[in-house]
Amino acid sequence: MERAAVPSMIREQRLNQWIENYSDSILRTCFLYLSDQTQAEDATQDTWIKAWKHMDDFERKGIANEKAWLLRIAINTCKDYRRTAWFRHVDRSKALDELPPQLIAVEPEDRTLTLMVMDLPDRYKQVILLHFFQGLTMQETADALNTSQSTVQRRLKKAEELLKGSLTGGVTYEG
Repeated sequence: MERAAVPSMIREQRLNQWIENYSDSILRTCFLYLSDQTQAEDATQDTWIKAWKHMDDFERKGIANEKAWLLRIAINTCKDYRRTAWFRHVDRSKALDELPPQLIAVEPEDRTLTLMVMDLPDRYKQVILLHFFQGLTMQETADALNTSQSTVQRRLKKAEELLKGSLTGGVTYEG
């Protein structure tokens, strides 16, 4: 009986440590991805549930970067949320005002850029959120998105071009 309790205790401690270390990052990412505080909080909770359910995969595969792994779960959860009919009715222009200031330190002059990032096509928004907002390296970003580092570099370059074009009024998003 004790042998079965030990893995469960270790798993619970690991999950609690992840929640303590990464809750703000996960919530921020979900919020910027979904543009709705309530949906972001729900997605964050679903991320923790999925992490708990798939912790054996984490251990078996020997994943080195737990933050990248958790952010991949969060992004996939947000993608699922975005497929719902409810999501089409979210007004993203008011979204930044909903999030508590301590979770998204956006200066008024950065608000426009943040809204532009939120409006990028998903593949570009993801690399911006992970690399710049979450501070992941190129390789960690690639791991989180389950893609190559060169793909991340190309997407970052394209995202920067799109953002620069939007700021100057010249480029539209092609998806």
